[in-house]
Amino acid sequence: MDYKKMGMALGVFSVGLGLFELIGARRAARTLGVEGGASEGVIRIFGARELVAGAMLLRGPAVSTNVWNRVIGDVADLGTLLVAAPRTSRPRAVAGALAFVAGATALDVLVARGLDQQSGRTWPAGEASPA
Repeated sequence: MDYKKMGMALGVFSVGLGLFELIGARRAARTLGVEGGASEGVIRIFGARELVAGAMLLRGPAVSTNVWNRVIGDVADLGTLLVAAPRTSRPRAVAGALAFVAGATALDVLVARGLDQQSGRTWPAGEASPA
C-alpha cells in the first residue's frame, strides 16, 4: 500500500470536509438534529481544524504525525457525537455520523501506522520529538 498517496488523499478529504463544515455548519447541525445553541459554532471550529489538518497533510503526506493529528481530531469528533446522541431529534443521523467517523478513524490509524513503519519514525527527519 502506498501510504504517502493515502496521506495525500486524506489531506484532500480533510480540506473538503473542513470547507463543508465551515460553509455548511447550519445544514450539518440541522441534518444531525442539533440545531440551536453552540452546535453551529462547534461544527465551524471542527471545520477549521480539518482545514489545518488537510493543509498539513498536503504539505507533508508522508509524515505520520500529520495523520496522527487527524486521529486526535477523530477522537474529538466521536466524543462530540456521543455527547450529541441523547440530545438529538435525529438519532439515526447521529448514529450514521458515528459510523462514518469510526471508519475514518480506522483508516487514519492504518495510514499513520503504515507511515510509522515505512519511515521508522513518527517525527519527520531533522525534527526532534517533543520533550
